[in-house]
Amino acid sequence: MEELLKVGSKMPDFDTIDQHGNKVNSKALLGKPAVIYFYPKDDTPGCTVEACEFRDNISQFKDKGVNVFGVSVDDQASHKRFEEKFNLNFPLLVDKEKKISEKFGVLGERSAKRTTFIVDDKGIVVYVMPKVSPKGHTSEVMEHLKELKLVK
Repeated sequence: MEELLKVGSKMPDFDTIDQHGNKVNSKALLGKPAVIYFYPKDDTPGCTVEACEFRDNISQFKDKGVNVFGVSVDDQASHKRFEEKFNLNFPLLVDKEKKISEKFGVLGERSAKRTTFIVDDKGIVVYVMPKVSPKGHTSEVMEHLKELKLVK
C-alpha cells in the first residue's frame, strides 16, 4: 500500500468517470482549489452524513471557486443511486479499480479510508485530514481553506 500523500506533494495523475459517466482527470482539476474527499461506501450512515453536509454547503464552496469531489471504490451505478437518493450536487468519482485511493495512500482492506485532501489551483496538496469525523466536516474544511488563504 502507498503511503498517505503528504502536504507539498503533487496530486497524483488519474483518469476516471463520475456518477454521470463524465470523464474526469487530475489535470481537469487544476486552475481552482479542490477538496477531494475519500469515503468508504455509498449510502452508509457516516458517508451519507458527510455527503449531505457537502450537499447542503456546496454553494459556500462554489461561491469561493472551490471544487468538491467525493471518491469511493463504488461503481458508477452505485454513485448514481447515492446521488439520486440524497440529491447530491457535486461529482462522485469512480475508483472501482482502487487506483486513485492507492495513489493517495488511503486504500484500506476493502475500501478507501475516510480522508480529505485540500489541493491548490496548481495541484499541490496543501492540507491532509486523515481520520475524518463526518459530522461537522464541511465547516472544518472551510476553516482550513480560509487559514490557507485559498478563500476569503
